[in-house]
Amino acid sequence: MGVTKTEIYKDEQNKLASLLKVLGHPARIAILQYIINQRACICNDLVEELGLAQATISQHLKELKTIGIIQGSIEGKSVCYCIDELVWKQFQEEINGFFNQDVNVKQCC
Repeated sequence: MGVTKTEIYKDEQNKLASLLKVLGHPARIAILQYIINQRACICNDLVEELGLAQATISQHLKELKTIGIIQGSIEGKSVCYCIDELVWKQFQEEINGFFNQDVNVKQCC
């Protein structure tokens, strides 16, 4: 597959596509759901909860942190992650805006 020509798309299209790409992995959805339900978590809890290797969890956390949807703080030897509520709300608005567009299906389909 060829390289995506992101420069031909609007910034909002690229941003939404990046967000959806990161959220497109079930482990990342599970991580977010776990963090939301716990209100905060320590990475080791995720290993036990999800049954994935520490390295795998760390990679998924890195991707979620890169788009800003989670933030972490170091407490001793542990890193505690939580949802960045401002970013969460922004993503919520962007996704809702995309799906709230009116669709007029013509008879030709």
